[in-house]
Amino acid sequence: MRKLLLTSLVVSALCALVPVSAHASEGKEYPLPNVEWSFEGPFGTYDRAALQRGYAVYRQVCSACHSMKRVSFRNLSALGYTPDQIKSVAGEYTYQDGPNDEGEMFERPGRPSDHFKSPFANDKAAMAANGGALPPDLSLITKAREGGADYVFGILTGYGAAPSDVTVLEGQYFNKHMAGHVIKMPPPLTAGAVTYEDGSPQSVEQYAKDVATFLTWAAEPELEQRKQMGFKVLLFLGIFAAIMYAVKRKIWAKVH
Repeated sequence: MRKLLLTSLVVSALCALVPVSAHASEGKEYPLPNVEWSFEGPFGTYDRAALQRGYAVYRQVCSACHSMKRVSFRNLSALGYTPDQIKSVAGEYTYQDGPNDEGEMFERPGRPSDHFKSPFANDKAAMAANGGALPPDLSLITKAREGGADYVFGILTGYGAAPSDVTVLEGQYFNKHMAGHVIKMPPPLTAGAVTYEDGSPQSVEQYAKDVATFLTWAAEPELEQRKQMGFKVLLFLGIFAAIMYAVKRKIWAKVH
């Protein structure tokens, strides 16, 4: 009995120590930044200028590794681009099509109906070019990650020197907002890398905010219409409730 009791006490002590050790190995936790977004709240809308700047950041920086397979060039009309501008942007890319009348595949310029072209032919090629890591498709990234736009902004601005309790191997980088605080993607943004023609600050923080806005739109392009419809429904229900209350008072007015 004494041996059994001693064994039980030892096992209990070890079990109590496990969570502490696991927690200690995770290192310091950093909350996601709480950014003020134009699209937040019941009446929030997308900032068209920010969307265009965000698309420029994605196109010039992020698209080198990350695809957006669910977005078509013609969807850029929602950002304020004209049909001619969209046709011009799509025409800068080539797509394999066919077969032609001779049964052969051929290359053609992009069309507004085409989806954004992926930087790699397939996932294996993407992993081979990125040290074994598969860059995620960004079409729905703000819906797929807890924190949404704040998560994207946090990852893009969370790089820095690794603290002493975090081990960073060769080819890895410390990022305080990444799970485990280690990421294989090099810091993608540098100040002045993307030229803004509207005079907005060309800083890492501004780039991160703009591209996070663009990716939120890509994941939820119907956000503004949904909010407008919700407001109309609530307005209708409010008026309908008032009418029903007035009818009820009218019907029961003579009842004592």
